Amino acid sequence: MAQTLKLEIVTPAAKTYSDDVEMVTLPGIEGEMGIFPMHVPLLTQIVAGEVGVRKDGQESFFAVGDGFAEITGDHVAILTDMAVRGDDIDERKAEEARQRAEARLQEKLTDEETALVSAALADSLAQLKVKRRHRR
Repeated sequence: MAQTLKLEIVTPAAKTYSDDVEMVTLPGIEGEMGIFPMHVPLLTQIVAGEVGVRKDGQESFFAVGDGFAEITGDHVAILTDMAVRGDDIDERKAEEARQRAEARLQEKLTDEETALVSAALADSLAQLKVKRRHRR
C-alpha cells in the first residue's frame, strides 16, 4: 500500500474534508506547493485559491480562502475561512458575488469594510477559477 497522509480542511462552520490522501497541493503565500507523505514539518499561510487532492489516483479540487496549513510527515491540517469542493461550486452565484464585490469596492468604504469586501472578492474569484479550470 502506498504511503498516505491525513488531510483535514476545516472552516469556522464545519470540517469540510477529512480523509487519507496521496498528495495535496496548496496555494501558499509564495506560490503553489506540493505535499507528499513524510514532508518536513511546516506551518504556512495560504491564500485564496485551489487545493488539489490526489486519492487512489483520482484528483479532486477545492476552492479555499485565506488561512493556514499545518504540515507534518503524516498530516495536513488546513484552517481556512472558506472551502468548497469544486463539484459543489455554483458558477452563477460565484460570478454574482464577484460582481457585487467589485461594485462595492468602487464605493467609499472604511478600511475594515474594504478588507471584508476584498476577502469576499478573493473567495469568489477562487471559486470561479476552480470551477472554470475543472469543468466536467
